[in-house]
Amino acid sequence: MGIGPRQARDGDGVATRVFLQPIAAPSVLGLFGFAGATFIVASNMAGWWGTPTSGLALAPFAAMFGGLAQFLAGMWAYRARDAIATAMHGMWGAFWLAYGILNIMVAAGALTAPTPWFHNPELGFWFVALAAITASGFLASLAESLSLAAVLGTLAAGSGIAAGA
Repeated sequence: MGIGPRQARDGDGVATRVFLQPIAAPSVLGLFGFAGATFIVASNMAGWWGTPTSGLALAPFAAMFGGLAQFLAGMWAYRARDAIATAMHGMWGAFWLAYGILNIMVAAGALTAPTPWFHNPELGFWFVALAAITASGFLASLAESLSLAAVLGTLAAGSGIAAGA
């Protein structure tokens, strides 16, 4: 529901209408989706719980909660003209979708699962890209919010550590 039309005349006398559509901060959805997927998958990868095949059961959750929900938040952030949120949620949402697809491919037998996952150089290179892009988001966010910079800086460092592992 718009806030109603506002009319203005541009240089040639033609009236234009602007409809403002309020939108909630998309990062609320994006950060909750990211946190949920990250906590569950990372705790399993750390060996705190589960079995070697638990990742297969986590794939749909990671793909939908961390992937689709966060990717949608990134697209809504674009509509809200928040470039940093668009980039970070869009990129991390795409990562979680890809992670879910990867596990589904393993479950289907199309790929062989490395043992353990964190010794997979191919997956490690995913984190190289994530670390570099998240670090650029960290630098950009310094001008916007120290809280956001702290989140992105920590996330970039964690991604770099995961890449090295």
